[in-house]
Amino acid sequence: MPLKKNLCRNWKLYVITDPGALKAASIEGAVRLAVEGGASAVQLRDKKASNAELISLAKKLLAITRPKGVPLLVNDRALVAKLSGADGLHLGQGDGSLAKARALLGEEALIGRSTHSPEQALAAEKDGFDYIGVGPVFATPTKPGAQPVGLELVRFAAANVRIPFVAIGGIDAGNIRQVSEAGAKTVAVVRAVMCAEDPKRAAEDLRKRLK
Repeated sequence: MPLKKNLCRNWKLYVITDPGALKAASIEGAVRLAVEGGASAVQLRDKKASNAELISLAKKLLAITRPKGVPLLVNDRALVAKLSGADGLHLGQGDGSLAKARALLGEEALIGRSTHSPEQALAAEKDGFDYIGVGPVFATPTKPGAQPVGLELVRFAAANVRIPFVAIGGIDAGNIRQVSEAGAKTVAVVRAVMCAEDPKRAAEDLRKRLK
């Protein structure tokens, strides 16, 4: 199992789905192009969809991601991750404990936690999460009420957090280099790929801009 968890350390571009930002014909189409463009991991996120809808979609996405060795993680909903056979789960601060998720999904699942402060980042590492999200680095319409943490939290994570971390929040082609230079080896994007006319080209461009 450690081999699978070590995949987190090699991630570069972590793409999160958003049906509201979609320019492609379908989520499946956008994910297929993003993977072709070099996405290292994909997170399925849709706050409005039912569990049944997400399970069905996750299975379709796994047919795209798994042959390419790209992990598919489900946002928030552990049961969807379990029943779809997804590779893991991403939990926000209020989305339950690692212990409950691990009990349901097993040791092989990749499980991450969103963090918004140095204290939360260190706590998630201590709890045993496989990776953490750090942000929102910049303001983003995806999280309209969230106060940006800026690049300082990225620098803190790079210097103090020993598990892999993913910088997230308002990152695009215009600022990804700043985030990379602050110490992030992996960045997560939503609109920068989902809103793109060509998700493949957008993913390729973002990866090239990483330091």
